[in-house]
Amino acid sequence: MTGPDPVTAPAAVPGPAGTGADNRAQAAADPAPSAAAPVVVPVRSAAPYDVVIGRGLLGDLVDVVRRVAPGHAALIHAPTLAATAEAVRDALQDAGVDTHLLEVPDAEDGKSLQVLGFCWDVFGQIGLDRGDLVIGLGGGSVTDLAGFAAATWMRGIRVVQVPTTLLGMVDAAVGGKTGINTGAGKNMVGSFHEPTAVLADLATLDSLPRNELVAGMAEVVKAGFIADPQILAVLEADPERAVDPTTPELAELVRRAVAVKADVVAADLRESSLREILNYGHTLAHAIEKRERYRWRHGAAVSVGLVFAAELARAAGRLDDATADRHLTVLHTLGLPTTYDPDALGELVTFMGSDKKTRSGILRFVVLDGLARPGRLVGPDPSLLAAAYSVVAGQRRRRGRVQP
Repeated sequence: MTGPDPVTAPAAVPGPAGTGADNRAQAAADPAPSAAAPVVVPVRSAAPYDVVIGRGLLGDLVDVVRRVAPGHAALIHAPTLAATAEAVRDALQDAGVDTHLLEVPDAEDGKSLQVLGFCWDVFGQIGLDRGDLVIGLGGGSVTDLAGFAAATWMRGIRVVQVPTTLLGMVDAAVGGKTGINTGAGKNMVGSFHEPTAVLADLATLDSLPRNELVAGMAEVVKAGFIADPQILAVLEADPERAVDPTTPELAELVRRAVAVKADVVAADLRESSLREILNYGHTLAHAIEKRERYRWRHGAAVSVGLVFAAELARAAGRLDDATADRHLTVLHTLGLPTTYDPDALGELVTFMGSDKKTRSGILRFVVLDGLARPGRLVGPDPSLLAAAYSVVAGQRRRRGRVQP
C-alpha cells in the first residue's frame, strides 16, 4: 500500500550566514552488542525513553509507532533517504498510520526558518494534532529540525528520532536538544523536547562516506575524555575497526557514547549545570563553524575544539601532559584535524563571545582536571588563550586527514 505523495521543502534555502553513572556501569559490564542482539540504553529523565542500538532496526519502527498509536505521522527526511522514507511510509500505511513524507534540504541548509515554516504548513494541511507524531529520519540536522518542529507544533507533539549518521546517533538525536539556525548563529533558536524513542540502526552507517563517519567520531572521543575512558581504549586498540560500522567495536563505541549522554541528560535536561560538560571542545568548535559559514563538518570543528580545550587546561596548570597529549594522538590517529588557521585567534575569540555559555561577556570553557574529571574555566587570561591556540595553530603538530 502506498501513501500520500511526498512533499519537498524549497530547494534553495540560505544557511545562517547566507549560506550518568548507571548507564556507564552497565556498558562496562556488558559485552559489545552483536548484530543479533540490539541493546537498549534507557534515558531516565522526567519523560523516560529508550535508545535502541543495533542492526536492522528500521523494521522495528512500525512497532514503535504502533505503540504510540497516532492517526497521522509526518516523516521528515533528507533527499538521500527518499527510498528508505518511502519504504517506511508504506509499512506505516499498512499498519494503519496515515503517513506523509516531508523532504528537506540536507545538512545545515535544512535548519532554517524557511524550512521550519514549510514543515508547519504541511502539518496543518494534513491535520496533525496533539495525538499524532513526527518522525525524524536522517542525520543530526534532520533530527534537530524534526524535534523543533514537533516541539513548536501545538506547543509540543511527540517525536521519534531515527538517526542515520554516527553524529546523529551519539549526539544530536539523544537528549532532547532541538533547534534551527539563524543569522545570529547555529542553534540560537531552539527548545528542549525529548523524543518518545530513538532507534539507532547501525546498518544505516554502512553506506556513510568515510569522512562523515570519521567526523562523527569526534563526539565519541569527547565522551571518552569527559566520562568513559574505556571508549579511548577501544579506539586506541584498533582505530580501523573502530570506524568500521560492521564491527562490534563500533557498536560498543556507540553504546558507550550514548550511555554517557543519557546519564548526563537524566541528571540535567536543560543544561543548568552538569549538562554543560557535553559542550567540551564546543566553544571553539562553534566559533570555527561560524567563521567557516558552516562549511566545516561539525565533528571536524569539535576535534580542533577538543585539542584547544585540552591545551587550555594544560596551560592553566589543571591538566597533566599525558592526558593533553592523548587528545592529539587519538584524534590524529583517527584522521581528524587538530589544527586551524594560525591567524584566526582574534576573530575566533570574538565569535566565542556569543557562545551560549558566555555570561556578561566573560568566556566560560569546559576543561578537564584529569581524565574523566570535567570542570569549568571562567574568564581565562588572554595569555592562556594564546598559549592553547599556539598548538591549534600547528606549530608542533600536523593536520589530520579528514576533510573538514
